[in-house]
Amino acid sequence: MKNLFFAILFSISITGIGQDKYLGDGPYSQLIIRGVTLINGDGSPPRGPVDIVVENNTIVKIQVVGYPGVKIDDQRRPKLKKGGKELDVTGMYLLPGFIDMHGHIGGNSQGAEPSYVFKLWMAHGITTIRQPSGIDAKELKRLSANNKIVAPRIFDYVGFGSGSKKPITTPEMAREWVRNNAKNGADGIKFFGAEPEIMTAALDENKKLGLGSACHHAQLSVARWNVLHSARAGLTSMEHWYGLPEALFNDKTVQDYPLDYNYQNEQHRFEEAGKLWEQAAKPHTPHWNKVMNELLALDFTLDPTFNIYEASRDLQRARRAEWHETYTLPSLWKFYEPSKISHGSYWHYWGTEQEVSWKKNYQLWMTFINEYKNRGGRVTAGSDSGFIYQLYGFAYIRELELLREAGFHPLEVIRAATLNGAEALGWNDKIGSIQVGKLADFVIVEENPLKNLKVLYGTGAIKLTEANEVVRVGGVKYTIKDGIIYDAKRLLKDVKKMVDAQKEEMNWTLKQPGIKN
Repeated sequence: MKNLFFAILFSISITGIGQDKYLGDGPYSQLIIRGVTLINGDGSPPRGPVDIVVENNTIVKIQVVGYPGVKIDDQRRPKLKKGGKELDVTGMYLLPGFIDMHGHIGGNSQGAEPSYVFKLWMAHGITTIRQPSGIDAKELKRLSANNKIVAPRIFDYVGFGSGSKKPITTPEMAREWVRNNAKNGADGIKFFGAEPEIMTAALDENKKLGLGSACHHAQLSVARWNVLHSARAGLTSMEHWYGLPEALFNDKTVQDYPLDYNYQNEQHRFEEAGKLWEQAAKPHTPHWNKVMNELLALDFTLDPTFNIYEASRDLQRARRAEWHETYTLPSLWKFYEPSKISHGSYWHYWGTEQEVSWKKNYQLWMTFINEYKNRGGRVTAGSDSGFIYQLYGFAYIRELELLREAGFHPLEVIRAATLNGAEALGWNDKIGSIQVGKLADFVIVEENPLKNLKVLYGTGAIKLTEANEVVRVGGVKYTIKDGIIYDAKRLLKDVKKMVDAQKEEMNWTLKQPGIKN
């Protein structure tokens, strides 16, 4: 049922990706990035000014060229070769390209074409995404890898059972599907749950093939198969938090469902989910510690996607986010509005009581995630954008802010967004930190993101100058992927044109739900 729902939701074709006239600047045989302050991604503190030398999409030198506030001696700097390109970003900050570990590439229901989604991601420094089920991304993945389109690097985790002519009902059918999935070039599998013997066989076969795996432990299966079962069977990462409180139950095996609960009623589903963490073992109790210790021993990855549920604890904040007017498509706004049909549009009668429950939910959830990180566990950054008032790109930066709220130091936030994601994908030898030998995936921003993560939003951060003038600062300046330089603000202008065109076509003005005039 889950796979059918997502197959319908993401049945968009690659038609409409467009032949983009702007494909960035480069690549170059040599690229030297001058005078930047480096935030490495591995947790080490910033240092600079440095010059970074890239040759044929590989970092070949990271050279400290001076000291803060002291004029740089040009004699100490790497020399530009014939045909090379210099990018003077003196005083700016450079980070590894961001990795969104939960990125759906639009969908028919949202009216969001891949080019719209990709440009929003790239404008926010996201150079790599993992699609955990969704549209057929094989051709998009190829085009992105060859830099024929403006798009992040794509890791495609195909929904379990997708493309199967009949339901998978036996362990051997599960193994055969997994083998075919690998032959088709998938990078991994996204599960929503299944019968225990089916999950066991599929995960075992997937592990043998060395592919990654992710799971949204849906309520329809979680009573018999929670996060611990998956991790023991070989799952490499969990999405959101479903299945984790169930593994922490002390006095029950299923959540305390009201007796009139109906899973097809989205408000029932999300309202009761907001009460789930309070039913689990309390922080730092023996059972809480036991579950955490076992997940740590299994080198299990948590991808919490805090942002996608934030409207549950403050609906007005999510609806009123300042970027909606300019960058949210009318079709996407319509998808967000209260509905009995659209996934995640569960605002049938959302009120104070539901939000208070979700606030408590977040406190307990964040406590577990932060402690998992503190004990050496891997936590990544994923957005699950395109639902619940969360817009591609912008929602990813909000995820970084929420990791900070959970207790992560800003350097730990950046590591979650970069190196941890690369490790989870098995690509940490190529991306995720700025090191000699790795690929040239960078984010460059004029302001210090460690002091204020809001400067990473495409709309920037509000600042009052010494002259008492209110200004906007920040927004990613350049996104560099595979050594190609993209003007992030130009990408946002392209997105605005797409949105404006749809508004004009539909004669549409953004209005809050229920307001007629």
